[in-house]
Amino acid sequence: MTAMRAAVLHAVGDLRVEDRPILQPGPGDALVRVTVCGVCGTDATEFSRGLLSEPPVTLGHEFAGVVEAVGAGVETPPVGAAVVCGAGISCGECKPCRAGRTNLCRRYRTAGLQVDGGLAGYVVVPARTLLDVSDSGLASDTLGLAQPMAIAVHVVRRSGLKAGQDAVVVGVGGIGAFITFAAAATGARVIALDRVPDRLDLARDLGASDVVIAGERALADVLASLGVEADVLFEVSGSPAGLADVLGAALPGAVIVPVGVQKEPVTVPLGSWTLREYTIVGSVAHVIADDLPEAVRLLGARTDWSDIASEVLPLDLLLDGALRPLLEGSSTQIKTLVDPWIAEPRPAVHAR
Repeated sequence: MTAMRAAVLHAVGDLRVEDRPILQPGPGDALVRVTVCGVCGTDATEFSRGLLSEPPVTLGHEFAGVVEAVGAGVETPPVGAAVVCGAGISCGECKPCRAGRTNLCRRYRTAGLQVDGGLAGYVVVPARTLLDVSDSGLASDTLGLAQPMAIAVHVVRRSGLKAGQDAVVVGVGGIGAFITFAAAATGARVIALDRVPDRLDLARDLGASDVVIAGERALADVLASLGVEADVLFEVSGSPAGLADVLGAALPGAVIVPVGVQKEPVTVPLGSWTLREYTIVGSVAHVIADDLPEAVRLLGARTDWSDIASEVLPLDLLLDGALRPLLEGSSTQIKTLVDPWIAEPRPAVHAR
């Protein structure tokens, strides 16, 4: 086989599922046969607003698969290994890389954003971006959730949340669901808020101790009624109202993690923040060596993830079944998965 099908973005709004050549891995690289690839809001943003690099680029940065071939110098993972990809490509030489903060690499690139990604039959990536999960016992569709779970693991690590503390998650759709699970896994009490009742049911299943409809009462009043003094507050919605609510509820000494990226400038009352000794924590991407193995471990702690991803789509339905629903806010799944080898939708398989 010398050609494959791939979802290639040529320009804003110009996504084509087309035949592309299967490249061979160079030194340090691996050729992965993609078994499943997740679709997220970043993919939708690329489609609607443009790429971070020169098109054309094959989309997809949340993928799992099997190593088909390796280039010179690659010892691990071996050919035939089941793998998940962290997608982030770091140089290994700059100051952040030397300090182990590869997500802050000065020359950072991401498969599916700046270079070709996993919404295709095959993809070539640096072997160091792959984690061998052959012994995980997890289904391929479940492994397709590893990269977003790693993002959540990194967010929670950055916050310093630990057992016995109280955490608030505002916004349980998308990455917020994974943050809820990762936060609860630390042994902390998690209070989850969202405007969609079904998401609150999901949050409880993911380990939230308390769930509350967002927007009906001020967060400060909600926490007071629960007798909770939040140690860490994760604002995931990215809305100005959500951030204002979190700031209004944060007590002195709190850690505030604005996970959702604000699209408009935000006025910062720096004086009061200083006097309250707030810790404002940023978080971006994840560190493959640290966060991806923990993400796979967390996925293995739950037997069924069909409430996160219940259906797998073919490449031909990527636009109408995944990207447009994400842009319109009408997606019925927390995470949409794509199998590049099928012609019709199929149920997601999470059984071991």
